[in-house]
Amino acid sequence: MGIFDRFKKKEPTYDATDIRVVDLDKNFIFDYDLSSWIVKSVYEYDWGDDYFTKEFKIENDKETAFLNIENDDELILSISKKERLVNIDEDIPDYIVKHKTPPNKIVFQGKTYMLEDENPGYFNDWTDDKDNWIEFISWDYIDKSGAFVLSIEQWGEKKFDASYGKIIKEYEISNIYPHKQN
Repeated sequence: MGIFDRFKKKEPTYDATDIRVVDLDKNFIFDYDLSSWIVKSVYEYDWGDDYFTKEFKIENDKETAFLNIENDDELILSISKKERLVNIDEDIPDYIVKHKTPPNKIVFQGKTYMLEDENPGYFNDWTDDKDNWIEFISWDYIDKSGAFVLSIEQWGEKKFDASYGKIIKEYEISNIYPHKQN
């Protein structure tokens, strides 16, 4: 298989009678936290050394969130929401630009998050089937319980994004099925 073959559209490779969270794609619908969600966009991250993760922009009738899927030695899932960095700590962008690294500890919404990983990588939005990778760096924080996560991303010299959420188990997502939009 050539290096670009993995990016070509393929026929579904999942068992239609047993669709799992790792099978999600655009327009799939699933239940989580007493609500039905639809996958609106599919993102992929290339972290180097042939290691990739996926993220899905998901919506229900009230809100937008992001489902992150990491499948290394085990399946790690998180649901997160975007947050303005100024709401987390207005000094973080200046701190990162000045020190070339973020603070080791962030307190947000009464929880203390500790820096766990620094990950330079590449991002691609597969929603339009385009191969357009964008370089960025991500700093991942986790609280002491290991249940809540916070992420800061730097895109270019001074553009920053942030999100926060929680780790979930695969069984919390159910009734997954593909949905064709008209």
